[in-house]
Amino acid sequence: MSEFMDLAMDQARAAAGRGEVPVGALVVRDGEVLAAEGNRTIERADPTAHAEILAIRAACYKLGNERLIGCDLYVTLEPCPMCAAAISFARIRRLYYGAHDPKSGAVESGVRLFADPTCHHAPETYCGLQAEESSALLREFFASRR
Repeated sequence: MSEFMDLAMDQARAAAGRGEVPVGALVVRDGEVLAAEGNRTIERADPTAHAEILAIRAACYKLGNERLIGCDLYVTLEPCPMCAAAISFARIRRLYYGAHDPKSGAVESGVRLFADPTCHHAPETYCGLQAEESSALLREFFASRR
C-alpha cells in the first residue's frame, strides 16, 4: 500500500513541476498499476483533467471497460465532487487518499458523496495515507504562488 502512495506522490511532484496543483493518482488491480497520472488542468486547458479522472480514463481504456471492478484508487488528496462521482460510476473497489481537503473534498468533507443515499456505489475508503507529506507538498506549492 505504501509503495502505491509513494508512486502517487511521485505523480503529484511531477504535476507541481509542470505548474499544476500537486495531486497524483494511481489505479491498481491485483498489485499492478494500470494507470498513473497527475493533475493536467492547465496543460490541457481542461477543468476536468484532475489526476483521478485521468487515471480512471486511462485504466478504463487499458481494460476496455467503463467499470473498474476490483480496482483500487490511490490519490494524494481527498477527491472533489466531480472525482468522487467518477469514482462511484467507475465502481472503484477501494479508495485510499492522503490529505483531507476541507474546502473542496467530497468524501469526508463537504458533500460527503459516498454517504448520500443517491450514491449508486461507494468504495471502501481509507484516508490519511501519507497525509502530512501530501499536505506539505500542497502548502509549499501554494506558498510559492503567493
